[in-house]
Amino acid sequence: MKIRSIGIIIPGIKKPYSAPMWNLIKITTSISKTVYIAGRWVGNYNYPNVIVHSVGHKNCRNIIIRSLKYVYLQTFLSYKIFTLSSRVNTWILFFGGEALILPILIGKFLNKNMIILFAGSIENEGIHRDEALYNVLGIFKKITCRLSTTLIVYSKSLISFLNLEPYRHKILIAHRHFLDFTTFTVTSPYHDRPNLIGYIGRLRGEKGVQHFAEALPAILSNNQDLRVLIGGDGQLKGAIEASLQDGSIADRVDLPGWISHDELPKYLNQLRLLVLPSYTEGLPNIMLEAMACGTPVLATPVGAIPDVIRDGETGFIMEDNSPECIARNVMRALDHPDLEKIAERGRKFVEEEFTFEKVVERWRGILKDIE
Repeated sequence: MKIRSIGIIIPGIKKPYSAPMWNLIKITTSISKTVYIAGRWVGNYNYPNVIVHSVGHKNCRNIIIRSLKYVYLQTFLSYKIFTLSSRVNTWILFFGGEALILPILIGKFLNKNMIILFAGSIENEGIHRDEALYNVLGIFKKITCRLSTTLIVYSKSLISFLNLEPYRHKILIAHRHFLDFTTFTVTSPYHDRPNLIGYIGRLRGEKGVQHFAEALPAILSNNQDLRVLIGGDGQLKGAIEASLQDGSIADRVDLPGWISHDELPKYLNQLRLLVLPSYTEGLPNIMLEAMACGTPVLATPVGAIPDVIRDGETGFIMEDNSPECIARNVMRALDHPDLEKIAERGRKFVEEEFTFEKVVERWRGILKDIE
């Protein structure tokens, strides 16, 4: 039996149709008769039982204007919770929802279930973006965690990483990650792949990609046949391009720009190793997608990554994301005698653990218990 209706609040999505948003919608529409979505740039998902309430506004670098727009967004979301009160009993706040004090206050006043689904760390993003606004949002997070009905994280290891220990009594474990294994699959056998490693993702400070670029001279000097792919776009693109020129290695590094989700399997099936040197993560989709394509992953032990990657078994873990550590571990991974077997074990792990059916079963149980 389906739950009557679920509301989803998405304050932080900057582009509609993102993979995390798609996944959450597919899960909730299989559980609920109707799903109401409120947020900015949420798009039109063309689901028969999805009703969208969107407020779109462009990003702005001026902190005063951004703050005013954020107040407006909270007011808009609170109004939607109030007007949909007779239809929606449970709201899921996602992608920055932990900072939405006003909507959670309104929801609690109306005796609604207010669930915060964590996708990352506001505190860590603030450190690496160097923005004062994130310090304020960190304070908001402490208040909303106290007010919320339930907190959902992707894994137990995220409880301490996200500083959620005081709220352990209201924390449940569930991820919204599942893969289409007809799309993300091995199309190029590992032993036939070119001598290519890479990074794919946003080119931003919290992703640590700048350290990967700084490590490349040492990596490439030790392997004259190796090439590198850095796929993505973001504020660090210019700095990364300049650093490659300074290191005289630009001709061995490909920078294709942003890679669409449809093109990801093709690129992942070319790589011998995907490097994720992040400072902060929840449970990165690109890691799971790479593993499904038979590509081993080298990553920092942040977020829920250690729950998926066991060093030397399903992938590789590096101690930190300093250029020296990245270079040392890239060579360690590439020289591993069982690299192809590690890639195969990683592929089997995600195929067993990240199916749509398993994810829906877990979420159905959680939402029915809360309702």
